Amino acid sequence: MAYLYGRNWTRRDLLRRIGDIGQLGGARPIRLESGPEDGVSAVQFRTGGGLSFTVLPGRGMDIGLADFRGAPLNWMSATGEQHAAFYEPSWLRGFYGGLMVTCGLSTAGWAGPDEGQELPLHGRASYLPARNVQVDGEWQGDDYVMWARGRVRETVPYGENIQLTRKVWARLGENRLFIEDLVENLGHDSVPHMIAYHINPGFPVLDGGSELLFSPREVTPINDGSSGGLAAHARFDGPIDGWQAQVFHHRPRPDSDGLAHTALVNRRVGLGLYVRQRPSELGWMWQWKQTGPGLYVVGMEPANCQGLGRGHERAHGALRFLAPGASQEYHLEIGVLDGADAIAEFERHTG
Repeated sequence: MAYLYGRNWTRRDLLRRIGDIGQLGGARPIRLESGPEDGVSAVQFRTGGGLSFTVLPGRGMDIGLADFRGAPLNWMSATGEQHAAFYEPSWLRGFYGGLMVTCGLSTAGWAGPDEGQELPLHGRASYLPARNVQVDGEWQGDDYVMWARGRVRETVPYGENIQLTRKVWARLGENRLFIEDLVENLGHDSVPHMIAYHINPGFPVLDGGSELLFSPREVTPINDGSSGGLAAHARFDGPIDGWQAQVFHHRPRPDSDGLAHTALVNRRVGLGLYVRQRPSELGWMWQWKQTGPGLYVVGMEPANCQGLGRGHERAHGALRFLAPGASQEYHLEIGVLDGADAIAEFERHTG
């Protein structure tokens, strides 16, 4: 049943009170206009429980701005959710932040060489518009489920032919969303496969006093300057002039259900953003601690790789491949922690 306005509702009771389900929530396709965003296809989701977010079929089925009862959950950059046609190998020129950006599908993480190729930062997935996009919703018993589904293909003659089929869905009345991905090698040769989900909480979830809740087996500083920040990697101050990004690798520990739990929480305002991943699918969590003025964001990034560059993964025997016709599924849950009780309950999963 949908929990709305302080109580649970059956399908029958809700429909007797409304003319159309869109009055309460749902998914609606739109198109962005003006400036570099002009022409980007998008889907607006409203769960009715306070969570709203925008899926971007025009940008790889990624997720742009999300808010909870009017409070933004993620950081947004000044680039805007610009059209994929503006892609540059620097990647950052079109990195709008957003709730979640896909890195992949044949490379993710740092730019650099691999077997004669100069690979771009974080790959091309986020700049590939989706095909076969479907947007709909339906009653499943007394639950109303809304979704967007599309296919993204990364391909080049004489190279990879990889397809991502993504479904983003949510239930009416809830404050969480689900991502179900299927990555397939449609080619005739084995291909490298790297993927990361760049989740970007920002103010007011991120502020002075915010904390990262997690249960890793280990945490490793990765880039220059991050070693000195290891002791404080899970604690956050307000914006710091001259801040240099710090990156850490977490090896998440699964619970009895096979899930690993990570959240950024601001206890002062009673708000948090969480992600649940399956370490059997995504065995890493990258943490990007970027707390400078304007660039004030934390990356919580489930991944199937270390992200130190495809050449590095290959050299260390860690590079994953998809055989011809092979596929891999990934599942994520992203949601809101609303209030001290919800934060405390989540913290029990990370103890």
